[in-house]
Amino acid sequence: MEYITLNNGIKMPVLGYGVYQIPNTQTKECVLEALEVGYRLIDTAQYYGNERGVGDAIKASGIPRDEIFITTKLKSNHNVERLINQSLSDLQTDYIDLLLIHWVMGNDLATWRIMENAVHSGKVHAIGLSNFYGSAYDNIVKNAEILPAVNQIEHHVLRQNKSFHKILDKTETILEAWAPFGEGKAGLFTNPVIAKIASTYGKTTAQIMLCFYLQSGIVAIPKSIHKARMIENFDIFDFKLAEDDMKAIEELNQERDLFGWY
Repeated sequence: MEYITLNNGIKMPVLGYGVYQIPNTQTKECVLEALEVGYRLIDTAQYYGNERGVGDAIKASGIPRDEIFITTKLKSNHNVERLINQSLSDLQTDYIDLLLIHWVMGNDLATWRIMENAVHSGKVHAIGLSNFYGSAYDNIVKNAEILPAVNQIEHHVLRQNKSFHKILDKTETILEAWAPFGEGKAGLFTNPVIAKIASTYGKTTAQIMLCFYLQSGIVAIPKSIHKARMIENFDIFDFKLAEDDMKAIEELNQERDLFGWY
């Protein structure tokens, strides 16, 4: 596993395992398999309803807690301190490695202040945002005591967030890609440019996309319930894309939203 250093000095794995849309009853099994493959970043959220399954898996894995990086996200701006404590209970841990505001909810700066307090108390080690752009992002950055360590947003080869990535770089805020494959929309898995590059390296199109993100300084959290696909997604640390191949993938960018959410 390779790591990236957050703006508070904490190291975060560059590749994680996301559990969005995995039922809580299936989450323990899937996360255990991901941990067996070698993943050490697990990304969940209160909204997903599967924090308990994540906690059960980590507890059953036997892997020391400090070797696993847990990210979760707040589902509401009400009773934030209680929500943080609930996540700690469900995840069965004394601290959360990275806590994000899941989406813009209004009164987000007040929520951020409570999250900063959670850092000071040791309940949370790093804080960040998810799906924050424009003025909503600026409001946090301009008024924060602790700058966002991460902003988790829609990011794939058709939406590379070029301008926004430069804005995040100013505060050393890491761009983290949810849906790094665009959930297969717009034919990403069969894109001819990516497929041609994949054949050159003897890799899959998914592996090429993930390698592209990592070489661009972006953390990715692909999700799969199939262990073979988990293994495939993890097998990306034995090669690097040439500069011409990186440029070819960069040229696929359309800043195209595939989900219609943000």
